Amino acid sequence: MKTIFKTQLALLLLLAVGLVSARFAPAGYKVGDTVQDFSLKNVDGKMISLASNSQVKGYIITFTCNTCPVAKLYEERIIALDQKYASKGYPVLAIQPNDPGISPGDSYDLMQKRAKDKKYAFPYLVDETQAIAQTFGATNTPHVFVVKKEGDKFKVAYIGAIDNNSQDASQATKKYVEEAVDELLQGKAVTTPSAKAIGCGIKWKKA
Repeated sequence: MKTIFKTQLALLLLLAVGLVSARFAPAGYKVGDTVQDFSLKNVDGKMISLASNSQVKGYIITFTCNTCPVAKLYEERIIALDQKYASKGYPVLAIQPNDPGISPGDSYDLMQKRAKDKKYAFPYLVDETQAIAQTFGATNTPHVFVVKKEGDKFKVAYIGAIDNNSQDASQATKKYVEEAVDELLQGKAVTTPSAKAIGCGIKWKKA
């Protein structure tokens, strides 16, 4: 009898975990999908949307944060991506999706400090409700979505990791985001449209 009860309890626990996982596992965009515009607050207090810059050819939308060790390892690479591609029409839009109630180091005040200390030349937006991260299907920090402008819409061209070596940029043999943006600038299809995002799981608000 005890064995049956323990088995039933284990199954109930697995079901509960599955429901929680489903709650925090957004389906999100796929490559080729049209992105719905959004408006989020930047660290300078201004509201930013995809339509804010009419001159762009697309964006390197990067879900990242202050605290994740992997995001910190990629921070200089994110800055470098903006330096390389903003002038070519593909600036970085960084979005901080973590709940500061769970991750206090990702508060808006500390986002402002981080952006100032690191001299971010790109927007660093706060996703307070986490609705944008859920809509995109972001799961990690960092998690990149390269979007290409087509008419007045933006379509997803690449989803995933920045490159294939989180620990050492100099040892990366595949620079997924750079390759994707270079191909888009040349009018080509993206050869590698997705790669598994490596980083910390997003800190979702408690239900």
